[in-house]
Amino acid sequence: MPRADVNPRQNGKKIEPFRGIRARAAGLAALLAVVAVCCGDAIADSYPFGSRTRSVNDLGNQFVPFHAHLWDLLHGKADGGLLINWQSGYGSSFLPDLGTYVASPFAVLVAFFPRDQIDLAVYVITLLKIAAAAAMMAWLLRTLRPGTWWAAGALGASYALCGWTLGNASYNPMWLDGLIALPLLCLVGEWALARRRLVLGTLLVAVVWMANFYTAYMATIGAALILITRLLISETPDTAPRAAAAPNAAREPGHHDTQQPEAGTAREPAHPPVGDTARDAAVDGVRSGASAPPPQWPAARRLLELWRPLVTLLLGMGIAAPLVSVIYAGTGEAYPGLDAEFVAEPWQEVFARLLPGVYGFNSPAIYVDTIALLLALTLPFNSAVPRRVRWGWTGLTLAVLLSFQWKPTHLAWHAFSTPNGSQFRQTFVLCALLVIAAWLCVSYAKPTWRALLGGGAVLAAIALGTRNSGLRDWWAYPITLAGVTAVALAFALLHFAEARTRHRSLLTALAAVLLIGMQVGQSAATMAVSDRKRLNHMDDYGPWGDRQRTQREVIEAVDGWPAYRTEPGREQTVGNDPMSVGGQGAQYYSSLTSDVLSRTMTALGGGYTSRGRSLQSLDNPVTDVIFSVGARVHSAPDPHQRWNPRKGEPTRVVRQDVPPLVTVRPPGKTPAYGTSAYRNQELLLGSRVYTVPTRVSARREDGATPARDRSGGYQIVGGRHARVELAATCPAGNSAFLWAPHYWGTATMRGADHKPAGFRGEYPDKRRAAMQPLGRVPAHGQVRVTLSPERGGSVPQGALGCLDTGKLRATVDRLADRAATDVSVSGASVHAQLPPRTRGTAIVAMPRIEGWQCKAGNGAARAADSYLGLVSVPLDGKATSLECTFRPPGLRMGAAAGGGALLALISLAAWRTWRVRRASHPTQGPPAAAHGVGHG
Repeated sequence: MPRADVNPRQNGKKIEPFRGIRARAAGLAALLAVVAVCCGDAIADSYPFGSRTRSVNDLGNQFVPFHAHLWDLLHGKADGGLLINWQSGYGSSFLPDLGTYVASPFAVLVAFFPRDQIDLAVYVITLLKIAAAAAMMAWLLRTLRPGTWWAAGALGASYALCGWTLGNASYNPMWLDGLIALPLLCLVGEWALARRRLVLGTLLVAVVWMANFYTAYMATIGAALILITRLLISETPDTAPRAAAAPNAAREPGHHDTQQPEAGTAREPAHPPVGDTARDAAVDGVRSGASAPPPQWPAARRLLELWRPLVTLLLGMGIAAPLVSVIYAGTGEAYPGLDAEFVAEPWQEVFARLLPGVYGFNSPAIYVDTIALLLALTLPFNSAVPRRVRWGWTGLTLAVLLSFQWKPTHLAWHAFSTPNGSQFRQTFVLCALLVIAAWLCVSYAKPTWRALLGGGAVLAAIALGTRNSGLRDWWAYPITLAGVTAVALAFALLHFAEARTRHRSLLTALAAVLLIGMQVGQSAATMAVSDRKRLNHMDDYGPWGDRQRTQREVIEAVDGWPAYRTEPGREQTVGNDPMSVGGQGAQYYSSLTSDVLSRTMTALGGGYTSRGRSLQSLDNPVTDVIFSVGARVHSAPDPHQRWNPRKGEPTRVVRQDVPPLVTVRPPGKTPAYGTSAYRNQELLLGSRVYTVPTRVSARREDGATPARDRSGGYQIVGGRHARVELAATCPAGNSAFLWAPHYWGTATMRGADHKPAGFRGEYPDKRRAAMQPLGRVPAHGQVRVTLSPERGGSVPQGALGCLDTGKLRATVDRLADRAATDVSVSGASVHAQLPPRTRGTAIVAMPRIEGWQCKAGNGAARAADSYLGLVSVPLDGKATSLECTFRPPGLRMGAAAGGGALLALISLAAWRTWRVRRASHPTQGPPAAAHGVGHG
């Protein structure tokens, strides 16, 4: 048998290698996927083809800013490195974020784009990931069974263009790594069972788990189910074709397994079981020195072979451990999110998501184009497919679908934690099973009309069951019917082509164009519908433009890090402005936002959204002193948001004298936060600077007093004519502030030259409003604040505070006198020189997240202490220097596991190489034949 990686000639005809056929299928799949997505975005008038933004929800808030920060890292322009991000959250651990958002091999491509084209870079990366997933699935289909190359390519694109991709992952690009991982892990499993490519397979597993371990976990479960099913339904003597161990034709369009191959064509195994064919047995004998296994083993014996892919999986996960363990540890330190409760979706909504042009946020997006769906539904009726194959794959598909709706299996799919947001993130696994079922249906032989009618009847029943669905729009039925019609016409053309010798290629090509055109059209329409409806259901953000460009230029002009911080400002554009436009601020949005940072900023009067994981900037002179913010950018509210004015004040910078990053508090007991944000700021500052009126009156427009809440504050009711006036007395000339974390509306101080302050707080704490400045207290000392509620809420007792700026300046001078004389930051380390004989507690203006180790002078390094949530180091008067170094929790354990796994892989690979060489050079007898060793 000729080798598969060469082009021998047989009977004077050139043979195309199997890898070439698979490569053609993969290339077609990638092309179709990219064309469909781009067409859908163009139809929806979405970026980059139209005026509508595609940056919705986490795409604009997280993924684009994290890619921008990665761009800065790759170009050496970021504040920090792989371990620490000095730009966000006043110093946050970056390695867990890198592993969560930008560890994909595709992410580094962002470096080849201009920084002001960061949105385009993320879009191109998204397209490349979708194309890679399509190509990998097409390659896998041709590995599972030989068949028409363009059909494999089209079905590979069906997988990459599934509803999960178009409706969920297209704006969560990190999830797309799981879409690639599933077919890739299936291929690795096939290699492992055939005792081939141990090193490559292990490294690919490691890359998959490092790229995005969350979806890699789901893809691993899916690949395991597929592999187990393959082993259980491996063809037995009564179902296997007689030529199972012999070469079989690598067919061009129009050739099928039921036909005799043409003379002079290369051939593949009819249904390679998974390493136990005669060819693979011969290869294994050469490579391992073992005797060839029996061609047909009992199911239990075949399942025992799973230890081979299991070893590959464990070794790959071990190599990925340095990153995965850091993410796991970071998850434990993160601010707790909402404990969501799983609720099964009504079946009519589930089945509605099978139809094209249907969108829903929290339902399983199991759409694959109607061509693939109809073929998958036809599989049980196609008698040309062996019975074990038909019912094995159909049963697996149904079992996975049912697992979506049962809480124990739902938790197992999601690592035993119901996610916030979409609760069906494993849907791509079911889409893969539908596509594989479709491939098996057509790869044995074209289904008969009777089989197609059976599949069509099931599809009609599904469509009928969705008639009362709230997700289905009117256009879903016509598009579905068009897909069914295209399948009928295409199969009629193929049957007609088989009956004729003339124009066979033309008729086959027409059938392929008809099917592929319908597939691309349906997926493009579904993409367009998803683009439009997402904008109606989610927050959206504008792409990089003049606003961000101006802010970045202003920040670069005044940036003085690490002498002082530059805050991008309270008027945020996205949830991660510091990574997007530069500077070093409090703002930070991540799934791994630390608990200590969120609670510290909340205690100081900070605001947040996303239940505490998206922290906002706090525009307050006291906290600016505490965190050494020497420059603060003030911009007009983002005009992209419909509730903001289209025009506003020009961008400006306010400078302030602040102490350095390292200051010293006198010896004494560490205080604890209380209930007042003003008093908490004073505790951390170390000085009294606020007047907090104890008597604050409130009066509605109708003269009535608002009801009190349990804490003694006032309940504010939203609606027209619901304004409330707060009245209190403060020293003249003070700066007035309002702290109302659970109020939604505006606040205006009478007689102050200050624009109305906006508050967007809710209760329970899904979002919390930050403390806001109101203006300078008039000479008469009367503070009258008008609240104009939109949704209402409540105002706590002690909501008004008046800052004595003179006292604050005196406090800054006092802190500067005892502060570090020199502070430098290098990577993940902070170095400070202290005045001689300094006693007390050194405070480093950064959150005390796990991983900081500090030492004073020549003392031993130990875990940093916490002073009201910030890093602190006790000083005994002897040390004249201070050093703090950050190492993410879990890194040491992960590095040990990774090193051990890498050593085990090298040892195992060396042992296998030695055995192959020993088997290839026996001491007695003729050398073993090695035909087909390079077959892919």
